[in-house]
Amino acid sequence: MADGKEPTVAEPGVPMEPRVPMEPGVPTGPDVPADAAPSSGAMSTRRLRSEDYNDYSSTDVTPEGSPPAGINGFTRPESYQRFGESNGTTWYQTLIHLLKGNIGTGLLGLPLALKNAGILLGPLSLLVMGVVAVHCMSILVKCAHHFCYRFQKQFLDYGGTVMYGLESTPIAWLRTHAIWGRRVVGLFLILTQLGFCCVYFVFLADNLRQVVSSANSTTTDCHSNRTVTLTPTMDSRLYMLSLLPFVVLLSFIQNLKILSIFSMLANVAMLVSLVVIYQYIVRDIPDPSTLPLAAAWKTYPLFFGTAIFAFEGIGVVLPLENKMKNPRQFPLILYVGMTIVTILYISLGVLGYLRFGAAIQASITLNLPNCWLYQAVKLLFSFGIFFTYAVQFYVPAEIIIPPLVARVPERWGWLVNLLLRVVLVGITCVLAILIPRLDIVISLVGSVSSSALALIFPPLLEIATYYTEGMHPLLIAKDVLISLFGFVGFVVGTYEALVELATPATVINGTSTSGQ
Repeated sequence: MADGKEPTVAEPGVPMEPRVPMEPGVPTGPDVPADAAPSSGAMSTRRLRSEDYNDYSSTDVTPEGSPPAGINGFTRPESYQRFGESNGTTWYQTLIHLLKGNIGTGLLGLPLALKNAGILLGPLSLLVMGVVAVHCMSILVKCAHHFCYRFQKQFLDYGGTVMYGLESTPIAWLRTHAIWGRRVVGLFLILTQLGFCCVYFVFLADNLRQVVSSANSTTTDCHSNRTVTLTPTMDSRLYMLSLLPFVVLLSFIQNLKILSIFSMLANVAMLVSLVVIYQYIVRDIPDPSTLPLAAAWKTYPLFFGTAIFAFEGIGVVLPLENKMKNPRQFPLILYVGMTIVTILYISLGVLGYLRFGAAIQASITLNLPNCWLYQAVKLLFSFGIFFTYAVQFYVPAEIIIPPLVARVPERWGWLVNLLLRVVLVGITCVLAILIPRLDIVISLVGSVSSSALALIFPPLLEIATYYTEGMHPLLIAKDVLISLFGFVGFVVGTYEALVELATPATVINGTSTSGQ
């Protein structure tokens, strides 16, 4: 926690005075603006604090047992009564934040992910993973509602919900160590956010290197397929080192209002880039009959890591739902928003793989022609990712730095703060240099941390929350199956990513790719 204090955990059945807890677990996701919640791609969630989170909500409290909806779904719309609605977000604002929280760099890597799964198996797997991911989001919201009813809380984040879930289990050891649920979630959130930052370093280096190396051959003709002679340039790792001072300076910005401006600029840049990318890949699609319906099983774990990296937006749902003027609309917004996200993922993945086939690279931007329009797209998307780094970095910085700064004299606090920021940014840069392959970094981050947050924890949380109240065996079996699927993906995906990392890479068009 930022203030170094542990939260008071209410005994089951004993209601507490409504308050906004100071939770250390910060919701994440690929691209959420600073005023909503961060996240795998573009925007990041801000940390919710009692002094700036004015969400005055009230519920029909049932100190013991579940909220009216029980374990069968979201709480009933009638269960909500919000005050201070003028400060809340509307349904379309929430929808936009949800979309931004799930669309980022992972989207650009999905065409290669489909190559690792197959032109038929890949889209089907993306659809299944999308359905499971949305179901896990609904589980998290439902369990948070349960404990808000039970303990009269105004808001619970991911870490706090897991902590109270462990408090509700019949196993004494888990109840005694419930605080570790909060800490473990916080750890995985930090790993995920810093992993996103590593991905950004590799993405920026790869795209800038390609633009520079092909600068002398860049033309205004975007329709020719002539071979481009690349100019020798620095290794991508040297580009990362060159970017480091600028990223460090960017990380010194600690004002969320200023970061929100950069967040907006990044969103506009990436939206324009996506529109241009779509209009290019839908033209001149070659015969897909040569593409395999299902790829070798050895590469499927790499698909899993990339796909779950893209879908890891579960951390944004609780703050978005709690900030709404009318939270009764949130279940519909969640399903509509994630349906749009899933369609976008499948369409870009399929079209990108169909368009470029076996030549698809770690980011689809690296496959774009070397004419000024598409070179500008690469630079524009890189511009958006550069500023997104600051928003994503805000999350782990706010979890890690304040407790450490509190241990030093006040007059040295500002210096320690800046030095810790330099160290954290340096760590992400060093890790990116050690793993300078974008596809492997995305798959590794997805397998290690995103699978835990998006697939493993929510089903186990549902069991911990409702087991003592009686759960149908089929419901328990469903939760165990989803969690087991996430765990297998975590283990096998991590292993295969590390194996691929040890495989010699070949250089294609200025970027390194797998040698297989």
